[in-house]
Amino acid sequence: MVVGVPAGEPRRRGRPGGAPVTQQVPSTEPELAGVRNFRDVGGLPTTDGRRVRYGVLFRSGHLAHATEDDAAFLASLGLHTVFDFRNTADQRLEGPDVELPGVRNVNLPLSDPADGAEFWTMVRDGDLDQLRAILDDGKGAARMIASYRKIVRERTAEHSRVLHALADDSVPALMHCAAGKDRAGISIAVTLLALGVERDAVVADYLESNATHRRYKVRRSGSADSAYTPEVMELLDPLFDARAEYLEAAFESIEETWGDVDTYLRQGLDLSPGTRERLRERLLD
Repeated sequence: MVVGVPAGEPRRRGRPGGAPVTQQVPSTEPELAGVRNFRDVGGLPTTDGRRVRYGVLFRSGHLAHATEDDAAFLASLGLHTVFDFRNTADQRLEGPDVELPGVRNVNLPLSDPADGAEFWTMVRDGDLDQLRAILDDGKGAARMIASYRKIVRERTAEHSRVLHALADDSVPALMHCAAGKDRAGISIAVTLLALGVERDAVVADYLESNATHRRYKVRRSGSADSAYTPEVMELLDPLFDARAEYLEAAFESIEETWGDVDTYLRQGLDLSPGTRERLRERLLD
């Protein structure tokens, strides 16, 4: 029950440092009722011919609505750490993650405690004219691009903490935010860059969040006739889409601020060559 792996392909499991165990990886992803956008990041290729190991790095939307069966599946993954990138407003809206036995939960908000609370109230409750005012004429996409750039530039301490934790002991790990698309998407992308994953593969994994069954469920006040009209949904699309231009904006922000990815990892995230090598040993085949 892992995403995107050909049936019969072996998977190496077991905590890094111990003898890995070869397992068969089924070709279908789990049917989780209350958790959106779950997938195993394993299998992505690096520039030096290696691949991300299966069963060590997962991503998803929030776990607050996980059913009993969902929780049982997540518990079966042998997770060491769940990184939750939601802020206070998110947790108030959706609730805390379900508790998984023996799993460490680390909350590292990648946006301010009430970031966008007024904006998101407008998204949920605003009428058509109000939505046009804040989202029309490319304003929705521009907001997303600005957010991606800001997270990369300003949340270096949080991303440094995640990468150091993964290099030390925190795998298998699951990263999530609310939808599992933006804050988790950036954090997964940063991790994959540190592993040397091919840039195109990083973007392709990010874009998988557009699959219908993975997308965040938009909830609006009012009747379906007025709250979910084609124009309303078109206005909201930029907020709930995974668009390559968003992630590319984050990459551009890295290059504009630090010059290149290696300098970003070394200076921005304080990732030494030794730590980066430990990270690769834990997460790559």
